[in-house]
Amino acid sequence: MSDELLSPQAPPPANSAGRELIDLLSSMRFAITVFVVIIIASITGTVVRQHEPLNNYVNQFGPFWSELFGKVGLYTIYGAWWFLVLLAFLVVSTTLCIARNAPKIVHDLKTYKEHVREQSLQAHHHKAIGSLPVSGETALGQVSAVLDQLGWKAKAQVRPNGTMVAARRGMANKIGYLSAHSAIVLICLGGLSDGDIVVKALMKLQGKSVYTGAGLVSEVPAQNRLSPSNPSFRGTLPVPEGGRAATAIINMPDGVVLQDLPFDVELKKFIVEYYQTGMPKLFASDIAIRDHATGKITEHTVKVNAPVIHDGIAIYQSSFDDGGSKLKLTALPLRSAQAKPFAIEGAVGGGTLLSNGNGDDKLTLEFSGLRVINVENLAGGKDESASGADVRKVDLADALGKHLGSGAKSNTPKTLHNVGPSFSYRLRDAAGQAREYNNYMAPVELDGQRVFLAGVRDDPNESFRYLRIPVDEDMGMDGWLRMRQNLADPVMREGAAHQYAVAATPGDKPQMTPQLEATAKRALALFAGVEGVKPGEALPAGGWGGLPALSQFIESEVPAAERQRVSEVLLRILNGSLYELYKLGRERANLAPPAGNEATQAFMTQAVLSLSDSMYYPAPVLLRLDDFTQIQQSVFQVTRAPGQKLVYLGAIFLIIGVFAMLYVKERRVWIWLEPTSPDNTRVRMALSSTRDSPDTGLVFEQLKAALQLKE
Repeated sequence: MSDELLSPQAPPPANSAGRELIDLLSSMRFAITVFVVIIIASITGTVVRQHEPLNNYVNQFGPFWSELFGKVGLYTIYGAWWFLVLLAFLVVSTTLCIARNAPKIVHDLKTYKEHVREQSLQAHHHKAIGSLPVSGETALGQVSAVLDQLGWKAKAQVRPNGTMVAARRGMANKIGYLSAHSAIVLICLGGLSDGDIVVKALMKLQGKSVYTGAGLVSEVPAQNRLSPSNPSFRGTLPVPEGGRAATAIINMPDGVVLQDLPFDVELKKFIVEYYQTGMPKLFASDIAIRDHATGKITEHTVKVNAPVIHDGIAIYQSSFDDGGSKLKLTALPLRSAQAKPFAIEGAVGGGTLLSNGNGDDKLTLEFSGLRVINVENLAGGKDESASGADVRKVDLADALGKHLGSGAKSNTPKTLHNVGPSFSYRLRDAAGQAREYNNYMAPVELDGQRVFLAGVRDDPNESFRYLRIPVDEDMGMDGWLRMRQNLADPVMREGAAHQYAVAATPGDKPQMTPQLEATAKRALALFAGVEGVKPGEALPAGGWGGLPALSQFIESEVPAAERQRVSEVLLRILNGSLYELYKLGRERANLAPPAGNEATQAFMTQAVLSLSDSMYYPAPVLLRLDDFTQIQQSVFQVTRAPGQKLVYLGAIFLIIGVFAMLYVKERRVWIWLEPTSPDNTRVRMALSSTRDSPDTGLVFEQLKAALQLKE
């Protein structure tokens, strides 16, 4: 029971608006409410990536929600005004709680509350009455000795009719309250001093602004740079192998701010090791730091969770990227029979102009990345029909979904393999719209067939859809490319249709040759995407041809009852005509006729599906990676965090405070000694605890047993 009940209540102070406000701010309910809101906001800030370019949020949330979320500061939560206000309220509330309760706690730490009345001991839950067969003075000595032996601190008050012994234990519980609340204040102050508020305040005071342009870091003007004396910042520092950098990048939703450093960081060597799954197991950087003030050069190795501290600035190993690897490519035209392959050289991060094949507009080719290691799940399935091996059984929608899907799609257990290097690039049109491409350098074995993978996606949030290009007998893609270009040549289509008709006409029915030839020409023209379903019909702008064109022709021109039969006949004619086209292409290239074996049949099966998909490949050329020189780039996070020590100190205080409040119980015991005769003393005792628990009763019984009270 609380001791305040034992003394008269003081009259409440007069209410006022200021007093009510202070009571609200210092109340535990208000502090917990603010704390919960801060936790929810922090979780949101963890889920939603902070300080990303605005375009990323538009792609993720859409124009309306991205603008709304931006106005409420969802992309910079830890620097948003409302979040800082919440932190300020929490600091004020916790400080007021400490200020209001600290005097009382200090008073409780100093007092034993020996002035309580003996009659009030009966009001406690744990109480006992007994006697000791000794005099009052002897009883006091015995009680004091027992309390001291059991770890109680005691104080006695002698009264005319007896002696009140007051003892206490576990006073660290009170210190835990102050320690935990002080920890919250220290952590909040440390977080505020290391947050965006310092950077924004300096920008406002010094007239700095956010840089929204592009170009080299060295070309950014001084009004977008913060000085090396900035007391608090957190930015990224990308450094390529063999290069050096002295300017960190602080990302903002609407641009960047550059932070000049008082030293240069040179990346001498980047080290990376991989797990079997292709995930990085270890990456570290051997660096040399050259101090601008002294010119001294020191060498270090930065690892994950092992930063290097220089001049009060911590350098963390954050991630790694491509540092401008050199690429040698061959552009393989797809849409023109006369266009020839041509060489392209570039570096990751750079770009060049590329013709779209029509001679009017130009496409901008942007090299975006190189991955030397790609680990994919290439477990093969046992159901041959599910792989789309027989084009007569292909469901067109399902076939496009499979062959323009993941390069490693499979329902079988995972079998991980490194499939070699790949490179990614973007083709941007005159309107600024871009598609992203990802092509593998070496062929990959899928469903028992070795194929080259050429991926494309329209949006960064989508997965790549891969075009599978079968390898020829030389383990290249030249055989498939000849077929793709010859499809665009009307002379080659006519020759293939004629040869098929001659070969397929029965010897006793020579009159069928013209009809078969006309049907083969029509099938090849539809498949090549040069004719519509109706003669003279305009072709769709988004791509036309392949198996979908034949399907649409059958649905439009053939009665429903005849579609199954006509579909099988038309696919048989198409397969035969494409095979003749393949032979003509080899003959024109002065190559031997194809061997009539299973390998050729497998090649043609995959080639038909791949050629069909290629009609919808949204680029005039296919880029093939011939050679590369890899240059790694290490991405460091550089921070100057003066509030870090406050946060660490607050964490220590928080651990101490929580431990003290949870595991240390404050207990007080009062023992009233009243002599009833020279050889007998009546004893009345009571015990109170801040939190009643099962062991409280055990402690009280232990004390009774140690005193050897007689009932």
